[in-house]
Amino acid sequence: MGQASVLVTFLCAVVLLAVLAKRLRVPYPIAFVVGGIGLAFTRHLPRPHVEPDLIMLLVVPPLLYSAAWATDWVELRRNAGAITLHAVGLVIVTMAAVAVVVHAAVPDFGWPIAFTLGAIVSPPDAVASEAIFERLAIPRRIAAIVGGECLVNDATALVLYRFALAAAVTGAFSLAHASVSFVVVAVGGTLVGVAAALLLEAVLRFIVRRGLGDATIASVVFLIAPFAAYLPAEAMRFSGVLAAVAAGLVLSRRSTKFIDAETRVLGSSVWRLLTFILNAFAFLLIGLQLPSIFEALEPHVRDYALDGLLVSATVILVRIAWIFPATYLPRLFSRRMRERGPLPSWRQVAVLSWSGMRGIISLAIALALPYTLGNEPFPQRTLTIFFTCCVIFVTLVFQGMTLGPLIEWLGVSETSKTRRPETQLRIRALQAGIAKLQQVQSEHKGGLELEVAARILQEYEQRIELLRGRVAKDAPEAAVESRVERRLQKEALAAERQAILDLRRAGKVPDEIYRSLEHDLDLANLRLSS
Repeated sequence: MGQASVLVTFLCAVVLLAVLAKRLRVPYPIAFVVGGIGLAFTRHLPRPHVEPDLIMLLVVPPLLYSAAWATDWVELRRNAGAITLHAVGLVIVTMAAVAVVVHAAVPDFGWPIAFTLGAIVSPPDAVASEAIFERLAIPRRIAAIVGGECLVNDATALVLYRFALAAAVTGAFSLAHASVSFVVVAVGGTLVGVAAALLLEAVLRFIVRRGLGDATIASVVFLIAPFAAYLPAEAMRFSGVLAAVAAGLVLSRRSTKFIDAETRVLGSSVWRLLTFILNAFAFLLIGLQLPSIFEALEPHVRDYALDGLLVSATVILVRIAWIFPATYLPRLFSRRMRERGPLPSWRQVAVLSWSGMRGIISLAIALALPYTLGNEPFPQRTLTIFFTCCVIFVTLVFQGMTLGPLIEWLGVSETSKTRRPETQLRIRALQAGIAKLQQVQSEHKGGLELEVAARILQEYEQRIELLRGRVAKDAPEAAVESRVERRLQKEALAAERQAILDLRRAGKVPDEIYRSLEHDLDLANLRLSS
């Protein structure tokens, strides 16, 4: 019954916090981290014990794979220079700065453990950033840079984390060996991820050719993907994180060639739910463990909390101090970078420097710290987890909640700029459909197919005229027209739904047919809500 009570408590807390997040209009990672800390002060709750390796395996690969799947590959390549600078250089500098600060503030923190903490809190989190960005009109280039940085910097941080742990065990560290190992681990992990992605693609294509594939089977294969990349890479002592990221990027880019619409719809729902649950799991788990952490740190919790704020301030200030020079200085020495485009405004750079929220990855790494080092208890494990929680809380809540007002104050919102390209792309897609229908008309001189093609062609032309009207009008008027159109279409769909529901209640429609019609109406409603 103990495990059952943990599960029920967890699900109830998830529902409550999700409702509160929606009601207060805050990103759900913020609600989870605040709710997790709130659980620490709730008595009589079960305190589960979870193995560190299990946390690392269950949380990190699927979350990074999911973030990689949603990454814009074109933007990733376009901003590769800035992403590399931040994902490697900034992580190293942040790790070193945090190690110096925590070693000075807490003398019991030896250098290897201090560098371990620095590696844990150095990478901003892709999932936290994505959850916060989706509610903000953040500039596209900033979102692309932060998203790409978060994908790669986790691998950098984890490699540095391994070296720091190895130094803690052996008491020795070789910069030359670490540099070579870093390249080998990164390249090897990437190659393993690409190989795993291509293998899974081959499996899916084989299943489809045999006529045995469907959306459920394909979704299960995609659920296997992050682990199929992560586990072999880790077994070969490469970067499992980069393997999961590479697999997500490759499968996302190639998936349009071998999966159908139903698989995409189902897979998107599955991964949205999985990401949500994993975030909730990690943040609420730390809340259930915080009482034992506080107990272990007594009677110095207040002093350690101040040290945690100092570490958090270090993480934030180092990012600001790095981002501005890293944005402008390379352009002074590189003609190619100057030719790529105009110099970013300081306002956009300020938003980028304030977008370093830490989250689930840092928490998972901290919780995955071993309980022992050799034959001795791991030194300062509890305090390391506590400092990590402080950094996550400050960056997620403080920076996450102030990022929106900062964007508005600096005037870098892109709300009015995003709809026009989307509308123009919809027009181009419809024009391609019209060209195909006109080809059908030219090949058939009569019959049912010609009649149906003419009817669909008229519908396509009407949709294009409506979209062109939106582009030609001012943004506020177009927005109003769009809302009216969506409202009327939703009312029509509701009438359709009510009609088939009445027939079902009267016993005139079998459940099998009703579910099929309901599914089609649900997809149409989702299209209007997107």
